[in-house]
Amino acid sequence: MAEPAVQFLLEKLSTLMVENVKLIKDVKHEIEYMRDELERMTAFLRVADAAEDNNPQLKVWVKQVRDVAHEAEDIIDEFMLHVPNTNGCCPDFVHRLIFCLKNLNSHYEIASQIQNINSRIKKIDEGHKRYDANLNVPNQGPSSSDEIDRRGDALLLEEDELVGIEHPKEEVVAWIVEGDSRLKVVAVVGMGGLGKTTLVKKVFDDDVVKKHFHNYAWITVSHSFKMGELLKDMIHQLFDQMKIPVPEAMSTMNRDRLKATIKDFLKQRRYLLVFDDVWSIEAWEAIKYVFPNEDQGSRVILTTRSMDVASSCSAETKGYVYELNPLSKEESWILFCQKAFHGNSCPEHLSDICENILRRCGGLPLAIVAISRVLSTKNESNVDDWRMLSDGLGSELEGNDQLESMSKILLLSFNYLPYYLKPCFMYLSSYPEDHSIEHNILVRQWIAEGFVKPKEGRSVEEVAQGYLNELVNRSLLRPLKTNDDGSVKISQIHDLYREIILLKSRDQNFVTTTTESDMVRVRRLSVHGSLGSSEVEKCGSRLCSLMLFNMVEPCSVSSILKLIKTSTMLKVLDLTGIHLEKFPKVIFELFHLKYLCLRNTGIKKLPGSIKKLQKLEMLDLKGTYVTELPVGILKLLNLRQLLVYHHVLDSYMPYNHIVGFKALKGIGCLKFLQKLCIIEISPGSCVLEEIGKMTELRRISITKLRTGDCVGFCSAITNLVKLCSLSVRAVEGDVLNFQYLTSPPPSLQRLYLEGELANFPHWIQSLRSLVKVYIRWSRLSDDPLQYIEDLPNLVHIEFLDAYIGEELCFKAGKFQKLKLLGLDKLESLKSVVIEEGSTPLLEKLIIQRCSLLQSVPVGIERLTNMKVLEFFDMPDEFISPLSPEKSREEYWKVEHIPKVYHIYWRNDGWEVYSLDGSLAHEESAKPGAAIVKTQGQRNWM
Repeated sequence: MAEPAVQFLLEKLSTLMVENVKLIKDVKHEIEYMRDELERMTAFLRVADAAEDNNPQLKVWVKQVRDVAHEAEDIIDEFMLHVPNTNGCCPDFVHRLIFCLKNLNSHYEIASQIQNINSRIKKIDEGHKRYDANLNVPNQGPSSSDEIDRRGDALLLEEDELVGIEHPKEEVVAWIVEGDSRLKVVAVVGMGGLGKTTLVKKVFDDDVVKKHFHNYAWITVSHSFKMGELLKDMIHQLFDQMKIPVPEAMSTMNRDRLKATIKDFLKQRRYLLVFDDVWSIEAWEAIKYVFPNEDQGSRVILTTRSMDVASSCSAETKGYVYELNPLSKEESWILFCQKAFHGNSCPEHLSDICENILRRCGGLPLAIVAISRVLSTKNESNVDDWRMLSDGLGSELEGNDQLESMSKILLLSFNYLPYYLKPCFMYLSSYPEDHSIEHNILVRQWIAEGFVKPKEGRSVEEVAQGYLNELVNRSLLRPLKTNDDGSVKISQIHDLYREIILLKSRDQNFVTTTTESDMVRVRRLSVHGSLGSSEVEKCGSRLCSLMLFNMVEPCSVSSILKLIKTSTMLKVLDLTGIHLEKFPKVIFELFHLKYLCLRNTGIKKLPGSIKKLQKLEMLDLKGTYVTELPVGILKLLNLRQLLVYHHVLDSYMPYNHIVGFKALKGIGCLKFLQKLCIIEISPGSCVLEEIGKMTELRRISITKLRTGDCVGFCSAITNLVKLCSLSVRAVEGDVLNFQYLTSPPPSLQRLYLEGELANFPHWIQSLRSLVKVYIRWSRLSDDPLQYIEDLPNLVHIEFLDAYIGEELCFKAGKFQKLKLLGLDKLESLKSVVIEEGSTPLLEKLIIQRCSLLQSVPVGIERLTNMKVLEFFDMPDEFISPLSPEKSREEYWKVEHIPKVYHIYWRNDGWEVYSLDGSLAHEESAKPGAAIVKTQGQRNWM
């Protein structure tokens, strides 16, 4: 993977050439030569990056290019460290430059270093020319025949390897043979190795399916398909099936004639065509015109790893998408025992080891079958052999011939990533096994590393979010938690894909973890658990990224600080959770630093020297005890995100549940800020006017707003036309009036209002993009539902002490997209009515501390999408009628809901009960307990 490294270097060289850095002639000439030579290499590199795994000689050449690009990047970074860009704003620039050059031993030393790099580039280029001429580098990466051969293995699985396939097969067969007569496309989507091909093959071979269609064909597409060969294969299958000779002139036909031949043949026939392994929408566009649509009940099935492909292809015919899921734990265990123990049960002394292996297989049938076959040859009495495979699965993937086929099938997903996604995906090898990946954090890290570049009409953050969506849609990231607007908030990488990119990272010196023995020439270091002094000495001085996870040894802190001191090239520094009381002074020497996270450390004060970090874009002090910022922060004009706050935790959220930072005079100079949390408004300050100047803000959280601030607040918010999330909390006891806001931000999606309101803000009714609204401690006398019931995209509502009326009525036909509803401490509320046709998509309802509520909501029995119903600290007389062992006077209304709990705060903890009075399983307790204990945190993250 050399192309991304070369691209980063080219951008850095271009920046150096256009910025106001005085370069003597020799330096400029050498840089121009380097740029020109590398630009010529990039086209070949894009092909070579995809093909290197299949060709050892090509792999060596790619490594040489990557290494020289990294070394050149380090030289440029070192140069810029001593010669900062001044943009012509400093009158004594020449004198400062001369002073810096003394430390560098003149420009001539830089020229000499770059000249040496250019000499190496020449030799590498000569090697490329010889290689390209003699070795015939493929144009499309891995050969299609190699890929098809490996995919063919999936068609040969025995019946005992098809655990869990019956239900998916029945569902897809029903889509194929039933329904109207229009042509429909059925897309089966999922990550590599899930069994998509196997499932569709069983559908294709089903007797009912065979009898239903006149003609059928199975076409393997693959990433590197050739259209002419694919069309000829279709013709052979269709004509041979009818025992008709293929057209004599077929060998000389162009693509258009081949397509016409197929289309003419299929007219007036009911056909079933399978296109296995479709990688792109473009591939589908090239194929789809051969299908006649004559209301014969024809069907087309495709398999793909991309949700974008599946959705796009099926949508055109109003067809179906079947998202294939991993096997359950039970199904995985059955399949594993069938192969590893020949159908026998697992010996007790191996159960823990086998469970760990299965956990890492993650329900992937391909992996379970491959690994269990390896284990089936091992002696069951030799526990060490089994444990070695469990603990060293990564090395087994690389060195075990029996696992080679599985590894290469998984590796296809990486090899066929666009060049710009490869470094983004490999970066995930920084994260520990089973780690939850927060997308907001990951996006900022990618940007700081230089992996993401803005596109015309889109910000760099929007481009990065698009990259994340691509990885999710390609089934390379598994969503764990989504936002209310449907976007993914937290995801996880499958263990085996993580092992694959760990191998790639190690091989390409991309990311190094402290769990590895080789820590030489480290560029990105991920510390898992601890870091010793001896490991620090191995790292070298070229570190550009340092991330910490699960720090367990206080003695590691000194090693971390020692490492930072020697790593002046750092761009990303994440010290989350490290035991610190003072801000480490060594950080102030990191000239290139763009991302700094000190989340959940013990830091209490931020020094004024923070102003030295001129390139800083992200400063995360969430969970620290910092409540004031130095004036020096105003010098950080590149800041995009500033997060400074901590939570006050309790069983239930107190009014002052979050502590932010005192507003700074002049903070409006940070014009590039997109996220600002949480800023406290001081009496008599001009901060609201300053906030109105930050027109790039997407999210802002404001606290300690006073009655007299309302006019200024409304004026400031009017200017923030890009705002998507607004949180505002009043000083306790003050009444807020937001009626002065005549033009609210049109793109506002999330709104959090905390504190007493004079009346419900009328402008909320105009927020067509609003998906979430929280109203807390507002004590409104008017029913708030009437003002938000027609919002077309509203998904999530939470009321906490927000309404003093006795009834809430969800009117018929309203709240058509609502999925989550929380009612907390509505102490006068006696009844909730859900009229027929209202809230049809509601999935989760939480009712807390509504002591006068007489029964569950009227109409709840009609809400067929309900999944979770939770009651917190509700009176016994409310809960008792819901028991299935009582009179069932109320139980019948909620018996269709899978999870119903009543929960109480007792003995400094939550006790969770099912409706039958039994103590619920611990896993059942987590959703309710998490909602209450971290309620405030969830709203501000």
